[in-house]
Amino acid sequence: MIDKKEIERIAKLARLKLKEEEIEGFSKDLSSIVDYIDILNEVDVKGVEPLSYVHDIKNVMREDIRASQPQEVIDKLIEVAPDKEDGFVKVKTILN
Repeated sequence: MIDKKEIERIAKLARLKLKEEEIEGFSKDLSSIVDYIDILNEVDVKGVEPLSYVHDIKNVMREDIRASQPQEVIDKLIEVAPDKEDGFVKVKTILN
């Protein structure tokens, strides 16, 4: 069974605040999921081609085209932005 410490670590990674009684429930639930995956790992899949889609679907890409907007619309959008710098909207960094 997955212990309390591991559930707390997973909850922290998922940014979840769990109550003590929820930790017990999640411990049982996650343990049963892991046990089921162990059963699936025993299935013989030799000769089975791996696939990501059941159907033969292909991703169709389009040209990334900049849409033109009147300058007054752009100015209004930048004006109402919560954080801006040098005529651009500032956003939080998501990549290092």
